[in-house]
Amino acid sequence: MTELVTDHSSAVLEGAHSHGDPRAPRYTSSRADRVTSFDPADIPVPHGREEEWRFTPVKRFAPLFDADKVAAGASDGGPLSQEADLPEGAVVETVPRSDPRLGRVGAPVDRTGVVAWTGFSTATVLTLSAGSRLERAARINVIGHDKELVRPTAQHILVQAEAGSQGTVIIDHTGAALLTQAVEILVADGAELTVVTVQGWDDTAVHASNHRVRVEGRGILKHVVVSLGGDVRICPDFGFAGEGGHIDAYGVYFTDADQHQEHRPYVAHTQPHCYSRVTYKGALQGERAHAVWVGDCLIGAEARGTDTYELNRNLVLTEGAKADSVPNLEIENGSIEGAGHASATGRFDDEQLFYLRARGITETEARRLVVLGFFNEIVAEIGVPEVEDRLMRAIEAELALTGVISAPFQDQVSASS
Repeated sequence: MTELVTDHSSAVLEGAHSHGDPRAPRYTSSRADRVTSFDPADIPVPHGREEEWRFTPVKRFAPLFDADKVAAGASDGGPLSQEADLPEGAVVETVPRSDPRLGRVGAPVDRTGVVAWTGFSTATVLTLSAGSRLERAARINVIGHDKELVRPTAQHILVQAEAGSQGTVIIDHTGAALLTQAVEILVADGAELTVVTVQGWDDTAVHASNHRVRVEGRGILKHVVVSLGGDVRICPDFGFAGEGGHIDAYGVYFTDADQHQEHRPYVAHTQPHCYSRVTYKGALQGERAHAVWVGDCLIGAEARGTDTYELNRNLVLTEGAKADSVPNLEIENGSIEGAGHASATGRFDDEQLFYLRARGITETEARRLVVLGFFNEIVAEIGVPEVEDRLMRAIEAELALTGVISAPFQDQVSASS
């Protein structure tokens, strides 16, 4: 992959005023300063000019801003159905919105999130019992039945891993829907949890999801986002409660023509000696394919000993596709183990293609191997064979749609810092 890379491995303070004129605009706004609320009146409908919405096709997501329509669509669960497949040690419940376990992780941070909170009538709670070791993944299958996209709806899911538990939870989305969703994830001290969300929607689907995450004490979380279909906007907010927490966050996406896929991970290091790694990779092909990654990390004043890094890579396969990649790092504490970020967007690496073709491999097969190699490193980290196999099959199918790119195209290389 030919690319330009911006790598900041030293402390960088974002969000400060420019040197000199105190009236100068802020370089970037801090996600730590966002309004959070359970009341839609506190988070107005966006117009697309706001910093956190400037990349999003607001008209496509507008049905998910209307709290009244979303609540009406979710009242009988009509547009969605849900199935659970659970091993021993995992328990699923359907609970009313008054259940005291809901909303503990934090308040919504944007308009779709607060509409999701006010819109659901019942929620799904999946619990890994204390001390349990799941022999296989627990699954929640979410199926959309709104093929005409006329009924926006809301959904709320809580996944909690109790102390000493260990296991994997897969939330798989298929079909078509206009869905705004909240996924709360709570990892107790000493628990090890993997949560995988797969956006395998039909191309017409529109899905916004707020993931609100809290890792307590020395809990360990692996968080995986796989986006393959539909227009999606996934906003995971990761936080720690106590010293010594560990988060690995991975994302994989393949964005097709006329498709918008946006991922906005945010890690708030507010506790001492916590660890996080955020790694997202995506490929784009087709006219008006648009991928957005905005990765933010805060290292708070009390977060001594923090070790964090975030990485985004985009492989642009055809003309007409566009990737925006924006990493931000805000540091309020100089006593840390390490902090940095890297972002790159590029096309096929001509040297890699030449190397493979010089060994008798056709151009089409060489391009296929380069794409699979680009994804393989992160796919291998998922650690859930059924998800890894499905993802690689999906990537192969996407490449087959265009013959794995039949001709080279003009350089389209960009990078963000």
